Order: sequence, then structure tokens, then C-alpha cells
Amino acid sequence: MSGIVVVGAGQAGAALVAKLRAEGFAGPLTLIGEEPVPPYQRPPLSKKYLLKEMDLERLFLRPESFYAENGITLKTDCRVDAIDPTERVVWTGGQALHYDQLALTTGSVPRPLPAAVGGDLAGVHVVRTLRDVDRMEPDLKPGARALVVGGGYIGLEAAAVACKLGVQVTLVEMAGRILNRVAAPETSDYFRNLHRAHGVDLREGVGLERLTGTGRVSGARLTDGTDLPVDVVIVGIGIAPATDLAEAAGLRLDNGIAVDAQGRTSDPQIWAAGDCASFPWRGRRIRLESVQNAIDQAELVAGNMLGADVLYDPKVWFWSDQYDVKLQIAGLNTGYDTVVVRPGGRESSVSHWYYAEGALLAVDSMNDPRAYMVGKRLIDAGQTADPAAVADPNTDLKALLA
Repeated sequence: MSGIVVVGAGQAGAALVAKLRAEGFAGPLTLIGEEPVPPYQRPPLSKKYLLKEMDLERLFLRPESFYAENGITLKTDCRVDAIDPTERVVWTGGQALHYDQLALTTGSVPRPLPAAVGGDLAGVHVVRTLRDVDRMEPDLKPGARALVVGGGYIGLEAAAVACKLGVQVTLVEMAGRILNRVAAPETSDYFRNLHRAHGVDLREGVGLERLTGTGRVSGARLTDGTDLPVDVVIVGIGIAPATDLAEAAGLRLDNGIAVDAQGRTSDPQIWAAGDCASFPWRGRRIRLESVQNAIDQAELVAGNMLGADVLYDPKVWFWSDQYDVKLQIAGLNTGYDTVVVRPGGRESSVSHWYYAEGALLAVDSMNDPRAYMVGKRLIDAGQTADPAAVADPNTDLKALLA
């Protein structure tokens, strides 16, 4: 019996193999990962781990012993070279690993700066893996001058941690405002003010022209002609789904590995879940980059690999921690036409409610867990809330759930 092979030992891969065993799958089960450590949490990497508030073992999603105890063959530090769907074989290190069913949980990869603009200089970092953060840590010394390229959540979180470490931070965002693609101007305003209050030199409508230095980065020329002395660069210009294996195997791609509502790819014996997978949702195809999606979709795929025949209908939510602010997001704001601002109960708390033609789409909640909870319950239930009532600080939010 060939069993099930899972390629990609991140959050989705770990959740998938654990769920298979929990659901009673007793056949051979193999989890393959490129990194030399067991599956671990990524969100704390650039926060608590980098700040030395969490050690390596606490990052692990499960103790290393879990895999052997549950009959899961965990192959770490192992690169998959190719997939042969016709023969149902995964090739790794010149060895053929046969499968009955295959799941791809390959995640995503950060978009690098091109070498032509200095992206290959020492001191230039992306933030994705344990190795990335271990390489970055020695460069983030108190007084160092850091340039953060990109004003999305990755760049903003990196800027916040660098500031906590005593680094002088300049952040550049080519678009007219930070969070331009993912949030309303009101949310951009909130985080712009937050970062500037913590000393970040935040520049919008300005990009990076090139980095300078001999071997190691020492400066940056910006698109407005400014030259900056730089000791370290953190690149946060987005991530891309890891689809190389799937593409070479002839699987259909569409902003990631295209799967149906059950998580099955264009090959009926191959499934995909997590950051790498795009799926149909409410009349369109989406791809979600979040821990919760990785877990939920992977567990659903595990069940469907065993014949559950369940469709994926995610309850969409995200979060971001920056300084002492916890941002919680419920829903997707795509297509909004109105934003309602609701003050919270304390100085730093506020929520932004997104509507389209009167229907509630999403909520951005900054240090306001009650607004997040109420908004999420309404969105998950397909309900809305009167915008005037939401805007009125005297409205009891829980009454909106009645």
C-alpha cells in the first residue's frame, strides 16, 4: 500500500497529517518538508522569537515525538524534485516515493528584491522562515539603520519589531498609502500615526530605486532621489504561492494551485490546501494567506481524502500585532463602498466597518475585541448591521446580534 504523501511541512501540512490520523486513516503517511526542523508556527517568528521571548521548541506546532508516535514519517531537510502524476510518484533525492493520494501544502514564498537593484547584497532580508529570521537577528542591533521596503502587514510588523529592538527604521511604500491593497484609508491612517508615534520615518509614494554597497548593503537610493545610509534592509513586498512543483506536474494554476470546493486539484488523486491553493468562494476564486485558513482547509481536505465529500466555506479572519495594538480582521472587504468608523472604549481602540450597498462585508478592529467578535458573528451568519447604529458609540454592540 502506497498510502498518502503530503508535500510541505508548514501549518497546513501538519494539520492535514494530524487530522488524517485523528479521522482513522491507518495507512502509510509521509510528511515532507524542506526545512531541517519539524513544522512550526510562523507568526511568532518575526515577533516573539526574534525578540527572544520564545525559544525554538515553543515554536514547534507539536513535539517532534508526535510524528513517530502516530506513525507519521516526517522527512525534514528534504527537497521534492518532481511529481509524476501518471505513475503516482514523488521524486526526492533520486528516490521514488509512491502514493495513492498526494496533498500539496507547499505554502508561499516571499517576493525578493531583484539582484539588479542590490537584492543579493548581504544584509538584505526577507521574513518567512526560521532561517530567514536567524540570519536577520544579528543585523538588528540597537542604533542600526534599517530600511523596510513595503508598507503591507509584513513590512509594518517588521518595522514594529525593529523599533522594539532599538533600530532606527525608515519604511518606504511605493503606493500612495500603506496598506493600500488590503485596507481602507481610515485603517491606513491609524497605522501610519501609530508607526510615526514610535519613531518610524514612514514615507508613502516613495519606492526603492536601488541599494548600494560592496558585498554588503551600505546605502539606498529612493525613487525621489533621496540617498539614505543603511545597515540592514527588510523586504516586505508580498508573497507568491509556491506552485513550481504543481506547474511542472501539469496541474491547473489560477493564482495558486487551482482546487475545487473540496480541495481537489485538476488531478483527482492530488489535493492542495493553505497559502498555495486557490478555491471557489461565493462566485469567485480566492486564495487566503492566513494561519486559520491553512488549518481549516487542510483539515477539510484530510476528511475529503477519506471520502467526507464536504465543501469548503471558510469563516475569514486575520490578525496583526504591532507594538501594543492588536488588529483583528473579520471578513473580506473587496468591493466595499462605505466605511463606518466606530470609536472604541479607550484611546487606542477603534473599529472600521466595511459595507457594500448596505451589506456588511468586513470589520477592522484595533484593540477592540468586542467589535471584532460582534462583526465576525454577523458576517459569518450572513447578517448585516445598520451603519448608523454601528457609528453611534452609545449603541450596545451585542444588541446588533439580536
